[in-house]
Amino acid sequence: MFLRILDRLEELLIMTMIGAATLIIFVAVAHRYLVGIPLFYPLLFPINLSWAQELCIYMFVWMAKFGAAYGVRTGIHVGVDVLVNIMQPRWRKATIMFGLLCGAFFTSVIGTMGAKFVYGLIDTNQTSPDLELPSWIVYLCIPLGSFLMCFRFLQVAWHFWRHDELPHHDHAYVEGIEAEIPPTGGREVIL
Repeated sequence: MFLRILDRLEELLIMTMIGAATLIIFVAVAHRYLVGIPLFYPLLFPINLSWAQELCIYMFVWMAKFGAAYGVRTGIHVGVDVLVNIMQPRWRKATIMFGLLCGAFFTSVIGTMGAKFVYGLIDTNQTSPDLELPSWIVYLCIPLGSFLMCFRFLQVAWHFWRHDELPHHDHAYVEGIEAEIPPTGGREVIL
């Protein structure tokens, strides 16, 4: 139950951030160009959107940190596994486990260092330039995203250890769309 809630929260956070950032960027760009038209100038000039770029940068950084954890969980990270796939099963399993545990170790180190950094920022009065958010809130994505990614590496490693299966993303699958197998038996036909 906890993992399902965490999965949905992770997906909701990523989806909300990318959607909101796209909308904010669209509004800011439209505002910038429409304010140059004499008809819209009196209406739009008083509206200050100088904060939009900074907010979108922060949203994309947060989205990237949590998106990396999502990538580990779903198996969509890029990996070069040509040599790993030709290994004997025993060596293959050991190599994959080593890689997953190295990923967990690395992200735990980054998360710990990020937590120390954020903790040091709490006592300061540093704020972001345009939004004037406390800097520790902006940088909180580093420990949160890194520790979530560490958890996902350990989750994948545990599942792989028990079932010999890694998460795999099927690039042809789109949720909610049923695809028919072409009459060629699944092979591509190039005309």
